[in-house]
Amino acid sequence: MSRKNQTVVTEFLLLGFGSLSGFRIILFVLCLLVYVMTLLGNITIIILIFTSQLLHSPMYFFLCHLSFSDMMLTTDIVPNLLHIILEEGRTIPFLECITQFQLFGASTGTECLLLTVMSYDRYLAICDPLSYLPVMGTKLKHHLVAWSWVLSFAITLTIALFMSNLNFCGPNIIDHFFCDYVPILRLSCSDTRLLQIVDLVLTAPVTLLPFVLIIISYICISIVIVKIPTETGRQKAFSTCSSHLTVVCIFYLSLISIYLIPSSGNSVIALKILSLMYTVITPSLNPLIYSLRNQEIKTTFMKMFCFRYKI
Repeated sequence: MSRKNQTVVTEFLLLGFGSLSGFRIILFVLCLLVYVMTLLGNITIIILIFTSQLLHSPMYFFLCHLSFSDMMLTTDIVPNLLHIILEEGRTIPFLECITQFQLFGASTGTECLLLTVMSYDRYLAICDPLSYLPVMGTKLKHHLVAWSWVLSFAITLTIALFMSNLNFCGPNIIDHFFCDYVPILRLSCSDTRLLQIVDLVLTAPVTLLPFVLIIISYICISIVIVKIPTETGRQKAFSTCSSHLTVVCIFYLSLISIYLIPSSGNSVIALKILSLMYTVITPSLNPLIYSLRNQEIKTTFMKMFCFRYKI
């Protein structure tokens, strides 16, 4: 087809979950409640870490940035999702779609890297405690966090720039509730082979390598914990990393499940459900997990609560 006869797409139609009939209001209220809980939970974590001297260790510094990353991820997705649920679809401009993908990719990549940094922090604290404070000093922890954000934004910005230069000739319907990489690529009438190579080269190290490093870290941690002679010592060592390990399992299980689902047939529904879990539910679980399984955070919260209400 000649370029003159091609229609240039300037906006996409996000179908969301299609016709929800009587479940539309229920899903809207549930997503809204989870979104509010996510913001309140993560904001509470950040406030506690900033205001309490008890939570000024490197581990909580990393947790603070993880909470911010969760808020950025869910804020990028949920407000638009709520609009789609109410209207049973939504038209989104091309630039806004690419921007949503950019923020989604950046927050996801940052979370991968931060979880890896946190596993290294736990490795040092348990496997080499004498070197923990000298190694995990102020400069190193700030550098690790800064590079996590910079690398994630740089990688996704590069991919987003490649995507913005693709031609879209129609159709413009995305059978999803947000602008993800694969659904956008399927609509392009350009040759996307170069972009797919760039995406593989840039994103594989940020997703697969951190996962491998986390596994290695926890193998080393498990070996050290097993060798601790007392039951109390083993429980104390395990409790310092159990929250992080739980978050890692939830994050990577949902992420791996999404990319293992085939991209045709009834699997589209499964993909949407998994994506909903990953972008809406998981960010709300992180502060809950850290609050319930971390004694220092529970103690700090109770102190603040008692001081606030003079109990």
